Amino acid sequence: MAVTVGILALLEAKPEKAGELADFLRQGRELALAEQQTVTWYAFKVDEVTYGIFDTFETPAGREAHLAGEIAKALMAAAPELLAKDPDIRTVDLVAVK
Repeated sequence: MAVTVGILALLEAKPEKAGELADFLRQGRELALAEQQTVTWYAFKVDEVTYGIFDTFETPAGREAHLAGEIAKALMAAAPELLAKDPDIRTVDLVAVK
């Protein structure tokens, strides 16, 4: 099956919590590994306070399972302490994949 859908999440850390957000994202990798329907999962840094997550799935159902899964639950629980504002979470349809 082909990878057809994804999620792009942009996260703005409170300035004093940027390192903790980076650590949180590193730990999220282990949760992503346990998700059977998550094909790829990337956590990245844009600048000193902006981080992101990009993940891909073969089906919209896999994406929905991820959005209802452990990583999303952990992020929502940690958001008030770590983030300066609500996460910007967008579902995306992939137009080309290598």
